[in-house]
Amino acid sequence: MSEISLYRKYRPQTFGHLVGQDHVRVTLMNAVRTDKLSHAYLFTGPRGTGKTSTARLFAKAINCEDRSETGEPCEKCDICVDITSGRLIDVVEIDAASHTGVDDVRELIDKLHFAPTRAKNKVYIVDEVHMLSKGAFNAFLKTLEEPPTNVYFVLATTEAHKVPETIISRCQRFDFKRIDTKTVMARLAYIAQSENITVEEEALEMIARHVDGGLRDAIGLFEQLIVDGKLMAAHVRTILGVAGSSAVEKFYGLLMSKDSVETLRFIQELYGEGVDFGQFTKELLEKMRLEMLVRAHDRVLPEGL
Repeated sequence: MSEISLYRKYRPQTFGHLVGQDHVRVTLMNAVRTDKLSHAYLFTGPRGTGKTSTARLFAKAINCEDRSETGEPCEKCDICVDITSGRLIDVVEIDAASHTGVDDVRELIDKLHFAPTRAKNKVYIVDEVHMLSKGAFNAFLKTLEEPPTNVYFVLATTEAHKVPETIISRCQRFDFKRIDTKTVMARLAYIAQSENITVEEEALEMIARHVDGGLRDAIGLFEQLIVDGKLMAAHVRTILGVAGSSAVEKFYGLLMSKDSVETLRFIQELYGEGVDFGQFTKELLEKMRLEMLVRAHDRVLPEGL
């Protein structure tokens, strides 16, 4: 396997590879294709769902020298190659957690008025923007509302409720969703095939459920748990302390049977196996939620439909 970590190696480089965020992908590609761009975007959602990767894709798409008719970057021109490698100085990534003050924002504003060096547009990606101080947000307001020509902002955050409404109102907002289990499993299976890694489907499912919709975390965990080019369910179960879907099904059946003795005995078995009961409870609640949806569906629809 390559020395570069898998989550970096398989970071989406085109909109077509951006999984689990179709509503974001379609809207952004249409904006790029029709050249109806907002000067500022706010990407919000759980960690590991593609916010900063999408910000880089946006920067690549609006600067690509040979963009497709659909809005996809070509991935071959010098601009695309340099953005992918992080070498293009016209695309600036800022970690707001370490640049929280008014002086940091003023320094950024002073640099905005310089023309792009090589690309058509300058793009500033501000990660974890909610970490900016109140004074820094106030200093940012006017610039965010009326930035210089050919300057775009992409603000990313996991905690949108901490971003002032005055900032949010000046941005076009995109809410990134947790990526569903099947989509995460499909992506992990694709990586496994590309890297010639032997995997068991149950192992992929346990990882996908464990990360709670974060694809980056899933890929990192996937790489961590590979042993001798293989990803086995038994190893994943031991390391993560998860019981697996079969154990959840069995426990749910015992609850429904109201057999308290067998239920308590089974809990003791899980405890002896070192199962993480926090994770087990999450899986059980998800199982119960799905069962409730199925039963509600069956009651609403007439029999036979």
